Amino acid sequence: MFDGDRMSEELRTLKVDVTRLLSTAGEEMFESSKDRAEALADQIKAVLAELGETVSDEEQLQGLIAERPMTSLASAFALGVVVGFMLRRH
Repeated sequence: MFDGDRMSEELRTLKVDVTRLLSTAGEEMFESSKDRAEALADQIKAVLAELGETVSDEEQLQGLIAERPMTSLASAFALGVVVGFMLRRH
């Protein structure tokens, strides 16, 4: 009536199938998040390069900071936080 050996074999097969599915899903999620992180890093590099070109003139930078000291301080802090998070993850 109840075949324990057959049930054990089916459970082993199910375990192997579930393990294979979870492994594949985990690898796909890792690759997807890695691609998104690389795209975000590329965007940040582009923005920083553009920012570097914009404020390359030292007098212009001093003028911007003198006109808006609190905004400059907040921007520098935010940039430091973003760079800190990026460095911590790599």
